[in-house]
Amino acid sequence: MKIRNYAMMLCAAGLLAACGGSSKVTEIDPATNPMVFFAFDKSDITEEARHNLLGQALYMKNNPSTEIMIAGNADERGTVEYNLALGARRANAAKNVIVRDGVDANRIQTISYGKERPFKLGTGEEVWKWNRNATTTKK
Repeated sequence: MKIRNYAMMLCAAGLLAACGGSSKVTEIDPATNPMVFFAFDKSDITEEARHNLLGQALYMKNNPSTEIMIAGNADERGTVEYNLALGARRANAAKNVIVRDGVDANRIQTISYGKERPFKLGTGEEVWKWNRNATTTKK
């Protein structure tokens, strides 16, 4: 019996430690901090992006009439078709974070602009890193 209680205490301590490292999510108005960024050729959500998107989700839960559009974007490398598909994956990945946090998917539209609407003009990684994004706007 004592071993079982000890094991249960260790499990509980492990769960608390895992949760203790996470920072508190603060509400983010999608109009004020709308961009999350991606690595080259990726649509994986980083922890920084997840934190931003969870803040947007909290804003949407607190403002139930708000509807948004998430636009997926890519840097200039690759074909038009490839970058449109990559932009769509990025927009949908961002949307999925917000929906999994409890926001109705019908309040969120996605679109891909691929490489057609760069945030910054130019070439090189210092420019490209800004153009690999998903940008939220209020509808």
